[in-house]
Amino acid sequence: MADPELPSESVSPSLPSPRLDTGTVPSKISPAALRQSRSRSSSTSSQDSTLSIGSDSHRPLITPSMFTKSRTTRGNYGTGTGGGHDFAPGHELEEGALGARFHVGTGESSSSSSTVAVAQKDKARRITRKLDFWLIPLLSFLYLCNGLDRGNIGNAETQGFTHDIGVKPGDLNLAVLLFFVTFVVLQPVSAAAGRWFGPERWIPIIMFAWGVLTISQAFLNGRASLLATRMLIGAFEAGFYPTAVAYLATFYPPFELAQKLAWFYGQYAIAGAFSGAIAYGIFSIEHPFLKAWQLLFIFEGVLTCVFALVAWVWLPRSPDSAWFLTQDERAYAAQRVDANRCCDDRSLDPDAGPLAVRDVVEAVKDWKLWVLLACNICASVPSTAFSVFLPLVVQGMGYSALEANLMSVPPFVCGAAGLYLFAISSDRHKDRGYHIVGGILVVLVGLILVLTVPTNQGRYVALCVLLFGSYVPPLLTAAWLSGNTPAPGKRAIVLGVMGFGNLAGAIGSGIYRKEYAPEYRTPLFVTLGFVSAALVGYLGYRALLKDVNRRRAHVRRGKTAAQCEAEQTDEERYADQKWTFVYNL
Repeated sequence: MADPELPSESVSPSLPSPRLDTGTVPSKISPAALRQSRSRSSSTSSQDSTLSIGSDSHRPLITPSMFTKSRTTRGNYGTGTGGGHDFAPGHELEEGALGARFHVGTGESSSSSSTVAVAQKDKARRITRKLDFWLIPLLSFLYLCNGLDRGNIGNAETQGFTHDIGVKPGDLNLAVLLFFVTFVVLQPVSAAAGRWFGPERWIPIIMFAWGVLTISQAFLNGRASLLATRMLIGAFEAGFYPTAVAYLATFYPPFELAQKLAWFYGQYAIAGAFSGAIAYGIFSIEHPFLKAWQLLFIFEGVLTCVFALVAWVWLPRSPDSAWFLTQDERAYAAQRVDANRCCDDRSLDPDAGPLAVRDVVEAVKDWKLWVLLACNICASVPSTAFSVFLPLVVQGMGYSALEANLMSVPPFVCGAAGLYLFAISSDRHKDRGYHIVGGILVVLVGLILVLTVPTNQGRYVALCVLLFGSYVPPLLTAAWLSGNTPAPGKRAIVLGVMGFGNLAGAIGSGIYRKEYAPEYRTPLFVTLGFVSAALVGYLGYRALLKDVNRRRAHVRRGKTAAQCEAEQTDEERYADQKWTFVYNL
């Protein structure tokens, strides 16, 4: 697919003047590179101007010639979500030097610079540890509540929920379908509202609303009230995930983001496990007035409301207002976010204000968003379908209603474990596409085993294999897209649109119907087809990005440093559309 942003003019190759701004602090330069730069700086002064790192007075000497034969980066190692990378023409960066700001200057001793770099690294680690301690656990638990309230209707059905409120079993599928309709359609709208009001306010507001609605499910009576309540819960839950992802992306570097999102998104899998465990415990309670499923809705709804109130007073707006950081740490954390901008564009500032019209326009016409969305929908069918229907599938393997809720726990635990392992590996290897493909291959193996193994015990183990890989594609897709979208306004839109991936839940509600019980072979075959299509789609998407990177590299080799600077500040092409930007693969 052609890259419409590439300029058509041809410029004769020339060595650039030595300014390279990759928009990230602090720098990380290998000792070998430092020794090489010092030994070569005097001999190359007539050919290459000296480059220095950062704004400190002690700067290691680096010359452009050092980078001509080094390994090409796969993306920006900056802070926030700008996962791509901006380059000066004709030179690619070795991975040890990624994320540095290079400016013309004179260098001093490498040992002094190393001391400064070590101090900066220690500060960055200290800030990251504090963010991990004060932000991630709470946000993860909030998403756990989100998953519990989304999937508890499946647990309630094992206790005769639809029968007790006077509706048909098929109405449960319709209720799940309508939940995902509002959940999907309103995600971009709710994500935009989160950008407008601020994530630290919008997340608690929508949480409290869907918590109250979850409690109200304990007192439903009739089809209309069931459908209306599930639609409203879907509407309020819609903005939580994209808003929370965009929120986290303002605190963490892109190749730390997947690990953090894994702890966050992993609660979706843990929610399935907890939902089964909580349901097993609550369904064992004998209450004189309330049925077991009513107790379930009341308990989980109250839990959500309580933690929504906690979130209201807990969450900071941005790194520079984080109450758990010192003043110096706030300034440094804010600098890391600011340094991530791919150009001097105010629209890339997380505090720049509401969405701009251009954010919406650029998101809508971005072909990458729609290709990735189609892939994500297909890949998300297993995870979204089983978040609701796994207890029913397990019940069809010969377990009682109470046992089915308990036995749904191990597959979800396997899903969380697979998610964490793939996310850690993805960040460590700085790769998204192949790790998503790996997760899809695991899902395919699990599906084939579920369909071919003759015993219920074997099919149950196959479900664990299937769930091990099923949560990987949605998470890494969000991290991939976020890392390749440096502008916060556009990022909020594309993450909201990516929520359309939850259309997979509507697909699941349509295929995992009661008439296919107990083995659900037809739904599993349909799921196999969707996942196979996702495999082909992700491989093709990665190939397209690689081709764009290759052609942009060809353009950069024919540009001067002045032209590179002009491209970074020119508003004609927006953020990742600039030919100085390199996509993560």
